[in-house]
Amino acid sequence: MTLYQPEPVEISTRIRPGEWTEESLVALEASYREQLLGMGAAANEIDVVIDRDDGGGVSVVASWLKPDVAQELTEVADDTGLVAMDPDAEAVRPARDDSPQ
Repeated sequence: MTLYQPEPVEISTRIRPGEWTEESLVALEASYREQLLGMGAAANEIDVVIDRDDGGGVSVVASWLKPDVAQELTEVADDTGLVAMDPDAEAVRPARDDSPQ
C-alpha cells in the first residue's frame, strides 16, 4: 500500500532574448502566483524560480508544492465528529431505486 502523494502543479515558460524586460518578468511572476493562488495554493506553498541563461533568455517556473495530505485523509476533523475521506475505504453507493416511476 502506498500513501497518496499529491502531485505538484507547475506553470512555466521560456522567453527568448529581447522578448522580456525586468518589469515584464516581475509581472509574469505575479501572474503565475495569482494563478496558483486561484487554484487553491497557499502563498507559502508557491515556489518561483527564474533562470537567466548566458544568451539573454530567461526561464520562469512557478510550482505549487502541495503539502502531504495523506495523514489528513483519515483524521477526525476538529470536534465535529466528522472524519475526512479515507481513500482506502470501500466505496459505499446509495441503494438504487429500480421501481417504475
